[in-house]
Amino acid sequence: MLAASVASMGEIIHLRIFRLSAAILCAAWLALCSSTSATPYTGRDTWQRPDEVMDAMEVHLGSTVADVGAGYGWFTHKLALRVGATGTVFAVDVQPVMVEDIRSWSVEEHLRQVIPVLGAENDPHLPDGQLDAVLVVNTYHEMQAYDAMLRSFHQALKPGGRLVIIEPEAKPGRPRAEYQKEHVIPPELVKEDAAHNGFRFVGRHADVVTPDQHHWPFLVFEKPRPKAAR
Repeated sequence: MLAASVASMGEIIHLRIFRLSAAILCAAWLALCSSTSATPYTGRDTWQRPDEVMDAMEVHLGSTVADVGAGYGWFTHKLALRVGATGTVFAVDVQPVMVEDIRSWSVEEHLRQVIPVLGAENDPHLPDGQLDAVLVVNTYHEMQAYDAMLRSFHQALKPGGRLVIIEPEAKPGRPRAEYQKEHVIPPELVKEDAAHNGFRFVGRHADVVTPDQHHWPFLVFEKPRPKAAR
């Protein structure tokens, strides 16, 4: 009887230790997931140059913009502060957990200008003709329905609106499926796609360089304005 009690006590202690370990791991995971950083890299304010990115988007107080592939919303937060209470930031992601995380912190911080949007693989669900700019960072290479997405961006933007795409670089000449597997894309291919879907190439800024020295070309496009009637 005593031996059985000791065995039961041992099982209880083991179970409590297991539960404590699980709770610690869960807390650590939640802390990681609650971060607004969409990548494991640190020091993003330095290497990802958010002010330069937003300047290239021509974002100012009152702008209406979209962060497509927003993740946990690191850039969404930057954009929200830039556009202010009179602006709007559509934070689009295809993963519900990301969208809900953005909804949570934006409500907590009273950033009513942030509108979380659950997008689809072929549709970011953005309003037609209302956006001043669209930002796509480390996401375009994942888009299999890239033409549909670019057409949606074009339709959502006002004439003269900006599209900024910043993606991990690759050399051209290989099948697109290989780039998707490696999470990279050649800038030449992005430019071809954008031109095919009605965008004008504005220019290429200095590459964004990650802490592990990967280059991400920083490309800026524009939805052309209608030509003035003669």
